[in-house]
Amino acid sequence: MRAAVIVAPGDPGVLEIRNVPVPEPGPAELRVRVHASALNRADLLQRRGRYAVPAGATALIPGLEYAGEVDALGPGVTGFSAGERVFGIVSGGAHAEFVLVPAPTAVRIPDALSWVDAAAVPEAFMTAYDALCTQAGLAAGERVLLLAVTSGVGIAAARIAAAMGAHAFGTTRTAAKLDRAAALGLAGCAVVEDAGQLAAAVRGWSNDGMDVVLDLVGGAWTGAGVDVLAPHGRLMLVGLMAGARAEIDLRGVLSRFLRITGTLLRPRSVAEKALVARAFERDVLPLLASGAITPEVDDVLPLERIAEAHERMERNATFGKLVLTL
Repeated sequence: MRAAVIVAPGDPGVLEIRNVPVPEPGPAELRVRVHASALNRADLLQRRGRYAVPAGATALIPGLEYAGEVDALGPGVTGFSAGERVFGIVSGGAHAEFVLVPAPTAVRIPDALSWVDAAAVPEAFMTAYDALCTQAGLAAGERVLLLAVTSGVGIAAARIAAAMGAHAFGTTRTAAKLDRAAALGLAGCAVVEDAGQLAAAVRGWSNDGMDVVLDLVGGAWTGAGVDVLAPHGRLMLVGLMAGARAEIDLRGVLSRFLRITGTLLRPRSVAEKALVARAFERDVLPLLASGAITPEVDDVLPLERIAEAHERMERNATFGKLVLTL
């Protein structure tokens, strides 16, 4: 099968398309013929040798989400049939023609979604829903701040928040993306180039602060996000694009009864990922099936142009998801 292979840590040029053996499904696994797979920042970090893959996952073939059809069932697998359209998240290996998937984590694709749109869904929408709703408990009428709202997860979070009746606000560091962000149904959006400017932006929207902050950036932005939380507010830390160190005033955490939670999907156990998949299936999938919410695809490229896709994402030149087709 064709697969994108990281031949050595480094720049996008270390990615090569190679022929590798087709994997055989083991117990409780599906083999999925991948039709499309989206790119994530974790793929970029893995390519540079800066993201340790979970135990048992391939370090050579990147790719954390897939949309395809069931090709073969491992021993003991029930509930799926060959040819069914499925999508979901994996620990790696999805940038290839075939990928092995833990059967409990697979979700059937609604008829309304094309392969490309389906590939843009799993990582962004499962991450956003799990962080905002399952863990932070975002409720209708609450205010949520989305740092880096024009990312795949940020856009998914904006659409989920709007669908459930919350008031979503977003920040971007790129003025050129502001007009497109306005179409996400946000209650407010601003260009904030430096974490020190965040408090002023939030005061323009609310004197009371934010009930939830979805932090996809990290670094100094995490401390700034904590500072703009309302009493009993929750900050969900999902990304570290701006760095792994933050300065936080712990007095405010104590006096305002704040909660700071770090969360990732990739390192979780199969059982934990299955719970995320079932919650997504129950609460988000019907919205996607009806068209009430939609994924945002920035561009579609064949797998052979994966290096170009990596380079574009590293330049922060995307709005939404880059999808690779096979």
